[in-house]
Amino acid sequence: MRLLFNILAISGSAMFAGVMLMIGVTLGGYWRSLPAPDFLDWFSQNGQFITRTIPLVVAPTLIGLIGSLWSGWGEATARAYWIGAAVCIAAVLAVTLAWFLPTNAQFASKSIPVDQVPARLDTWLMIHDVRIALAAIASVLGIVAISR
Repeated sequence: MRLLFNILAISGSAMFAGVMLMIGVTLGGYWRSLPAPDFLDWFSQNGQFITRTIPLVVAPTLIGLIGSLWSGWGEATARAYWIGAAVCIAAVLAVTLAWFLPTNAQFASKSIPVDQVPARLDTWLMIHDVRIALAAIASVLGIVAISR
């Protein structure tokens, strides 16, 4: 069971980083190419597809991290790395709930003034890069945890 938890934690974190990387690079580049009103139209029509994708990678990540932390609790070094990985994912989820969900809702409802869209999108993408890095770091910490 421990191996399964480790696989879910590491691959889940890596998939989470990959999904966010695709969103940031592919969609982010596309979004920046659009005039602000067109971006808001796109987001109001398609933003739910992004929202549907994230739980597919968050669920295995959380199951894996919780299981890996629980099964490796007796090993101080592994525990420290698993805690680090869990903190990274917790930070991603906290930023997602506190900033991205409300901002995405503003984009989808077109309640943000059009002249503020480019700056808000730039901020969105910059903070999104931090989420990508944190999820990737969580995956690396998981690899280190099982290799020690």
